Amino acid sequence: MEELSKAGNFISQKDLLEFRSKKFDENYILITFDDGLKEQYELAKPILDAMGIPFIFFINTANFDEKKVSLVHKIHLLRSRLSSGEILMELSKISLFELTPREKALAVFHYNYDEEQTALLKYLLNFIMSLPQQQEFINPLFEQLFEESSLNSELYFNEEMLQVLNDQDALGSHSHNHVPLGNISSEELQKELKQSQDFFSQKFGKPAMSLSYPYGSLEASSAIQEQVSAHGFKLGFTMERAMNQSLKEDSLMLSRFDCNDMPLGKNELLKVGKLFQESQLRNWYKNENSITHKR
Repeated sequence: MEELSKAGNFISQKDLLEFRSKKFDENYILITFDDGLKEQYELAKPILDAMGIPFIFFINTANFDEKKVSLVHKIHLLRSRLSSGEILMELSKISLFELTPREKALAVFHYNYDEEQTALLKYLLNFIMSLPQQQEFINPLFEQLFEESSLNSELYFNEEMLQVLNDQDALGSHSHNHVPLGNISSEELQKELKQSQDFFSQKFGKPAMSLSYPYGSLEASSAIQEQVSAHGFKLGFTMERAMNQSLKEDSLMLSRFDCNDMPLGKNELLKVGKLFQESQLRNWYKNENSITHKR
């Protein structure tokens, strides 16, 4: 955070919303966290608060509304007990799924901070298998090793944390069930968005203003902005690794960097002094399926 502070000024969700009708006049940085994990609140928030840095925590509302453990976290927890190779071996026993050379290349590109087998496993689960297929495979393995209800309370924010974050205007949605929204049916998408906004409205008296697309790829986040807008979202965050010069074109297809891209990160693609000078500008919003380029 100290390094990033040398490159620009930190802004909040409220600040960013005000830029929907104008261009940025300085270099701005917004800190975001996905998944609503308790460790984020306990470890990161005290540092950010002490430094006066605003942030957004994006939550999957099913974790709180239905006391579920997200499928993506079940996979993470299984991988803490089993190697990616072992899980792929289990999958090969019951499945005919096999990635093409192009899909393998996409997997390695998208999960560029993971080892190859892990990248292939993640891509296979997240982008090739349907949600029911994933659940059919993962849930029995998970139930052999873990107890869901106790894990839910260990992993995610509690009621007090949620209220504090709402009072700070620091909450956003990460969908209801953490599914790739661009890859599901229109009916499933409507249900995901409605359930998440219903949770915010019932619990906090207002809908969420921002949405972080689960998985964040182009496929998982494009061609759905009309529905996202119709459910009251004003800001949408992808994982396109690029800089936003303006929000005017499409505030529901914003790009952002992984923390590992940043100074002192694992890959450190960008240096502090060149953070805004060398970064590419976002481009996904120009996709023919986005709200600004409808078919």
